[in-house]
Amino acid sequence: MHAFASLFQQLDGTSSTSAKLEALNAYFQSVPAADAAWALALLMGKRRKRLITGRRLREICLAVTGLPEWLFEACHAQVGDSAETVALVWQQRPDRSATPNQAGTGLEQSLAQWMEQRLPALAALQGNEQAEAVQACWRCLPADQLLLVNKLLSGGFRVGVSTGLVTRAVARSAGLEEALVAHRLMGGFTPSAEAFAALTAAAGHGEDLSAKPYPFFLASPLELGQLEHTSPESWQLEWKWDGIRGQLIHRAGGCSLWSRGEELINEAFPELIALAELLPQGTALDGEVIVWHGDAEAPESFASLQRRLGRKAPSRSLQRDCPAAFVAYDLLEHQGTDLRQQPLQQRRALLEQLHQHWLQQADTASSGRLRLSATQSLQRWSELNERRDQARPQRAEGLMLKALDSPYLVGRKRGHWWKHKLEPLRLDAVLLYAQAGSGKRANLYTDYSFGLWNGEGALVTFAKAYSGLDDGEIRQLDRWIRAHTTERFGPVRAVEPLQVFELAFEGIQPSKRHKCGFAVRFPRISRWRTDKPASEADSLASARALMEQLA
Repeated sequence: MHAFASLFQQLDGTSSTSAKLEALNAYFQSVPAADAAWALALLMGKRRKRLITGRRLREICLAVTGLPEWLFEACHAQVGDSAETVALVWQQRPDRSATPNQAGTGLEQSLAQWMEQRLPALAALQGNEQAEAVQACWRCLPADQLLLVNKLLSGGFRVGVSTGLVTRAVARSAGLEEALVAHRLMGGFTPSAEAFAALTAAAGHGEDLSAKPYPFFLASPLELGQLEHTSPESWQLEWKWDGIRGQLIHRAGGCSLWSRGEELINEAFPELIALAELLPQGTALDGEVIVWHGDAEAPESFASLQRRLGRKAPSRSLQRDCPAAFVAYDLLEHQGTDLRQQPLQQRRALLEQLHQHWLQQADTASSGRLRLSATQSLQRWSELNERRDQARPQRAEGLMLKALDSPYLVGRKRGHWWKHKLEPLRLDAVLLYAQAGSGKRANLYTDYSFGLWNGEGALVTFAKAYSGLDDGEIRQLDRWIRAHTTERFGPVRAVEPLQVFELAFEGIQPSKRHKCGFAVRFPRISRWRTDKPASEADSLASARALMEQLA
């Protein structure tokens, strides 16, 4: 546990990627396999189960410290994290002069023992017995481990490392290719010494990856300057569809549909599993799950797909109303052979052959379930934006640009694939409410609600946004909010309706759940309209006209 607490401090205390990589590499090389397995699961966010709620930890803490609840809430508002607030308040208890006694307390236990035995045992207790056991545990912990244990108990463990960075560190510590480790991790990782040993075993060490999808290759936002020195004809263009990325696989062990989030979603889309059964064994397709009626020229909006997500047994009527299709982008495995290192141009040719073979077997009713993502070519870079703007009538998000000679890599590797999204939709809205952020922004009002004018001259809440302002603007707006608060509703402040902001978003659709009658996708602040009075902000009629224009 000491080693993991030290790693947590190192990772939390630096923004340097190389420093984090070195710390992770050193940790994975020095600790037992069981501890390494649990650290990997925690760092990748795969083990955030809540054992004891933050509210319960607060109750246990306040029972000893005697701190009034309102004062704890005030402390939490400053700190922004429940586990950290409890740790700080606990250290101010009346008997704080007592020195942590590590003898026989379990501090010498490994991370695996804490995760598998000590913490679950605390969670299994009830009432006073649990409170006394948690307090006894806290009394023996130094400050750094007190915070860590609270985060592990409450399921709030987070630290600033990406999945790719952790994967790279494991690969480096084991002397393996990062792509191999990433592939082995796909489909989930259950922490154990045996699992970590298998993860870091030498390549080809009798492993069976047939049940796992491949790691996804991701595109980067377009930087046109990176392309202008290349020939437009060396790139494949296709629509960026608005669904969920997935891999459809048929191997000897059966058929599977995996989301980019590494979820097995067979039950939600039985018609796509039936589709996969007609594919040859040893096939893995990369593509997009989307709702698309067989005779339609364009797919349905993402709202239709949302009706299918999370359904373990979609009814026949739902499948009829929202029929799922798989739009294939790429062929990753053919006749059991991994094609990812072959050029895209070759993979695409094989994909087209495979699709023709599938159409010959599929009946008319199901022929639209497997679609090829139509490809385009470009003669001049000056035509790119015009081509991109044609995506909206197709109900696509924009364009994808893929180098014809590109392999299928792991993660976001710049230079091979680019995404050129449509310009967002925009409306000017009035700031109505604000709430403090969390973590490092707990002392600043960073979460905002905005309204549009209705036909009766009143502002109606339209959207919430949390991003888009720089640090200076956030501080400036925070001062304004504090000086222009009109009411308080717990942590929320109502403000004078004076400030106008341009909101950008990816889509708009009708919604019965929202008072304004609309729901928008991915709203964020694009600029602070200090040049515009609130009376000139947009209305619900403007939003309706925008939605009808897109229909």
